[in-house]
Amino acid sequence: MSAGRFITLEGGEGAGKSTLAAGLSAALGARGIVVVSTREPGGTPLAERVRSVVLERGDEAIDLTAETLLMFAARSIHLANRVRPALAAGQWVICDRFTDATYAYQGAGRGVPHALIDSLAAAVHQDLWPHRTLLLDLPVEEGLARARRRGGSVDRFEGERVAFFQRVRGDYLRRAEAEPQRFRVLDASLPPAELLQTAIAALSDFFPQ
Repeated sequence: MSAGRFITLEGGEGAGKSTLAAGLSAALGARGIVVVSTREPGGTPLAERVRSVVLERGDEAIDLTAETLLMFAARSIHLANRVRPALAAGQWVICDRFTDATYAYQGAGRGVPHALIDSLAAAVHQDLWPHRTLLLDLPVEEGLARARRRGGSVDRFEGERVAFFQRVRGDYLRRAEAEPQRFRVLDASLPPAELLQTAIAALSDFFPQ
């Protein structure tokens, strides 16, 4: 059995993660690789219910600690019921966001102490981190403009101010610089077809020989 690979896509609003995930799934499938495409928070029916609690702009406030705990509750469900079984079966998992997003959004963006995120990550998935993380980097203003063009309702994160997303982007880039073996930073301003080819090249060392 070939080794499963856990690949995560990270980036700010409007970076094109969903489009890239679909393209990667098709391209890897054409190479004979079985791919599970998923997302966080969410990825299973129960974890998607937790996602709705996190993102909805309801009347009742969710404090920062509760938001972070909910993220990891959804993550724990997702890992146990979808990600770990797929990897154990030798499949590749393409996941739109993972714990790097919690450090960027809850940590840098909202000011949640890194010590809390560290402890929750250790409890939920100390033994499992992505084999490769593709960071789709894009200037904040450009990403927000793309997101606005999509239309639809605005969730609890998309309604934040530009300064929030600047902090998120800065944290992502710092994490990529600190872990160059895991991260690959991709220019998300490229046309989708070019971005896909760049992403495939960034994963080529994992392809079966």
